[in-house]
Amino acid sequence: ADIAQRYRISKYPTLKLFRNGMMMKREYRGQRSVTAIADYIRQQKSNPIREVKDLEEISSLDRSRRNIIGYFEQKDSDNYRTFERVANILHDDCVFLSAFGAISKAERFSGDNVIYKPPGESAPDMVYLGSLTNFDLIYAWTQDKCVPLVREITFENGEELTEEGLPFLILFHMKDDLESLEKFQQEVARQLIGEKGTINFLHADCDKFRHPLLHIQKTPADCPVIAIDSFRHMYVFSDFSDLSIPGKLKQFVLDLHSGKLHREFHHGPDPTDVAPGQPIQDLASSPPESSFQKLAPSEHRYTLLREKDEL
Repeated sequence: ADIAQRYRISKYPTLKLFRNGMMMKREYRGQRSVTAIADYIRQQKSNPIREVKDLEEISSLDRSRRNIIGYFEQKDSDNYRTFERVANILHDDCVFLSAFGAISKAERFSGDNVIYKPPGESAPDMVYLGSLTNFDLIYAWTQDKCVPLVREITFENGEELTEEGLPFLILFHMKDDLESLEKFQQEVARQLIGEKGTINFLHADCDKFRHPLLHIQKTPADCPVIAIDSFRHMYVFSDFSDLSIPGKLKQFVLDLHSGKLHREFHHGPDPTDVAPGQPIQDLASSPPESSFQKLAPSEHRYTLLREKDEL
């Protein structure tokens, strides 16, 4: 039981990956067959860093991805070995590249150098300014750059995100509507950075997630739409245009934590929200059930789940 608690094991069989003594956040969720597991292990053993042979390759990078580039004098160095350890852990979240010797010289004006190229053609580079041999420092910096505050939820990572156990604050938007996504990201960073760890900030493709939208009586034509999925019910934010009202989004999340959203769905507005002189009515309603809870681990894949009696 203590081992299960230490490594957050709540179902069997669970396959966890460890690198350099550190447990990876993503566990194996593929098919339980010899071929599938062997393919996964081969993939994990592959080099997570692509070596750049010409700096021209940097100009043609896929700027829809998050890129971390290390420029080193030589591969056989403590600086590169630390970079390699970080890449081994975070290669699912970022693309890692490296250049050595004469090829990297133009980028090493003050010694070995690591930069982050964020998504977007015009987004400016960010330079790591700490010690390149301090694993904890460079790992924390790289993780901050590679794991966005607002993550995309897909059918591939839905189970993983659901298992984190935090409610979802989700922006549903059309895939090419990057403007709404940017506004949402800015307001989450501005209003809700203190709530990180109490709720997951996510965005979802309206076309792919039509079913959750239908649960809250919306369609892709209504997007962008903001909602909370508490794993019990789904609650809809008043209006996307209200996003820029100072504190409005934060209050929406605080109302979830306080239970106000749940109370108002069942009993109408709190007495403090009713104008003086108006009668207080108990308006029974049925909030939509959680849609993303259905992405939690399937009972058919595992022998035992935490909720089952025998565990």
